[in-house]
Amino acid sequence: MINRAPWRFSGKIAGRFAAPILLLFLSILFAIWEPLRWGLVVTLPLLALAAWDFVQRKHTLRRNYPLLARVRWIMEDLRPYARAYVAEGDLEGRPFNHDERALVYARAKGELDSHPFGTELNVYSDEYEWLAHSIVPNEQAPPSWRVDVGSSQCAQPYSASLLNISAMSFGSLSANAVLALNKGAAAGDFYHDTGEGGIARYHREHGGDLVWEIGSGYFGCRDSEGRFDPARFADNARIDQVKMVEIKLSQGAKPGHGGVLPAAKVTAEIAQARGILPGKDCVSPAAHSTFSTPVELLEWAAQLRDLSGGKPVGIKLCVGKPHEVFALMKAMRETGIRLDYIVVDGGEGGTGAAPVEMSNRVGMPLREGLILLRNALIGCDLKGEVRLAAAGKIHSGAGMAMSFGLGADWCNAARSFMFALGCVQSMRCHDDTCPTGITTQDATRQRGLVVEDKAERVARFHRHTLHALRELVVSMGLDNPWQIEPCNISERQNSARSDSIDQIYGFLGRGQLLADPASTQYARDWQVARADSFKRAL
Repeated sequence: MINRAPWRFSGKIAGRFAAPILLLFLSILFAIWEPLRWGLVVTLPLLALAAWDFVQRKHTLRRNYPLLARVRWIMEDLRPYARAYVAEGDLEGRPFNHDERALVYARAKGELDSHPFGTELNVYSDEYEWLAHSIVPNEQAPPSWRVDVGSSQCAQPYSASLLNISAMSFGSLSANAVLALNKGAAAGDFYHDTGEGGIARYHREHGGDLVWEIGSGYFGCRDSEGRFDPARFADNARIDQVKMVEIKLSQGAKPGHGGVLPAAKVTAEIAQARGILPGKDCVSPAAHSTFSTPVELLEWAAQLRDLSGGKPVGIKLCVGKPHEVFALMKAMRETGIRLDYIVVDGGEGGTGAAPVEMSNRVGMPLREGLILLRNALIGCDLKGEVRLAAAGKIHSGAGMAMSFGLGADWCNAARSFMFALGCVQSMRCHDDTCPTGITTQDATRQRGLVVEDKAERVARFHRHTLHALRELVVSMGLDNPWQIEPCNISERQNSARSDSIDQIYGFLGRGQLLADPASTQYARDWQVARADSFKRAL
């Protein structure tokens, strides 16, 4: 009987040390053979690296497989690109698949955005949903629409585009990205949300309309202790370029978690815009310090409106506990104070870094969150004064039309405008190595983002997407997108059954929560909601 153990042992040794043995052989060959001697310049450093891998104690694979183990790191780095360009099908990529990205790229570049040979979607699977068209399309529909934002308590209402740039801070984005976005917004006459990082000089340079987002860190309006400073707020809020103020309660990527900007990205310019120290981690508290109850939130919003000179003030949130939404509705009814608008961010949203558990398992998706806010406002007879916006993976006219049908008055988008800037979804937003110069503070990487060219792409994507929305409104025989109703949207439950959205979700009538809350699906949450606290009533 043959004993194969020594051969098996030898095979393992050969496998583990294949690379170092080969390098050693080549080094000897190069040293002996004069014409190849320059090969030592390559092989000796690699041999030294293999020797170091063998003796180091921190990494098992490198110790067991010198040099070869490093190939794994290279493959890990290249994996997002290889997957996107080689392995993925047109409809497989996430968070945005190839076809979704390609649509944004085509519209941003002004290229043909038509699709040949019919849909690639399986129309008999639950991925398919559709809008109801009309036998008599309305070709007389207006060429465009805008929406007036501002309640009866607002002295300076704002006429907003139906598609705008959602909140992304300078710091999370590069200077060139902010410049291009704002220049595009100025050219296309739509607004640019600053994100919670404050108003930087790059937001001001091209004069595009701004919505100033204020988070729990109060960047741009904080004192030395990080508390809200009314005087500093008034100085910035009264800038003519600032059209509205947005209180950030939570965001889709990490609801209930404060924003984080790593120290490596906190440059002197970012620190100046935010009112913080450079070179240190910038962490926003999870909760605001200016209020703790629904009534206090409304009173602070009213204060901000007064300090801004009467500009619209609203909130942005990813919906979590429904009773907290109803508590806010009750507070508006009881105090008489009105928010001017509410932006609903979906749990599928997000641009920068977020804890995996937060982005994957916390936060209501946009559809459910939008329906809940729509029902809360209409059920409390507040929808006429308080406008409602949708944010969360909006990238097309169809996505906008769906949101309008569920109650939105306008839409915001973040990642779609990043694609318009040239984002390739490399998933490097958080580590300052973005290859397209969009989410990095590295000047050499930012150099590739040419502001003038990308600003045109931003404006062009906006224009073509609104044109696509109008084509849908025309095909549905309507006068405007606000006439789209839940019954005009259908989706599949399975391969044999489909229903319109109003047969799947409950939609309340005007004042129904006030008149007969027990008849609604929200009876339990309405009963425990209270205007004086976000906690459930006992």
